[in-house]
Amino acid sequence: MTVKRKAAGKKLKSGAKVTSKKTTRKAPAKKAADKKASKKADVKTRPTSKSVTAFINSVENETRRKDAKTLLAMMKKVTGEKPKMWGPSMIGFGEYHYKYESGREGDMLAVGFSPRKANLALYVLGSLGEDEPLLKKLGPYKNGKSCLYITSLDKVDLGVLEKIVAKSYKATKTKWG
Repeated sequence: MTVKRKAAGKKLKSGAKVTSKKTTRKAPAKKAADKKASKKADVKTRPTSKSVTAFINSVENETRRKDAKTLLAMMKKVTGEKPKMWGPSMIGFGEYHYKYESGREGDMLAVGFSPRKANLALYVLGSLGEDEPLLKKLGPYKNGKSCLYITSLDKVDLGVLEKIVAKSYKATKTKWG
């Protein structure tokens, strides 16, 4: 392939041509069995029999532990569900079974949270979306595709947060059953 171009920081003489050979490698083709296996990949986030209370009491940061107890009470009240540990650090309320058009399926918590070192991760935006109008009234937060990240419950409006949790739980149960 012959191309006119400038070398980094150097001018080429008028009419000069630079020849570059570009090699590309293709990834090995996936076998049909590999594709089927990836659709049924083992889901890591599953309910466990670990104690929710013991997990919350093991949270080192006192503020995070206090906030976790507040969220535990709020989500119990809003959902009417018994809390369960999901994986090593997520507390979930209710669950649903999902199945995508791709064939991937599994079970997931309806709403929940995780008291992390840097913030509280609330799993409440999956059925609502990041353009949820109530978020404007909440207070400072960051969000991901289905997560709401809050540094401290003292900085947000708990009444608004409770409405977000309730709306998310209802939307998840309506969509997925």
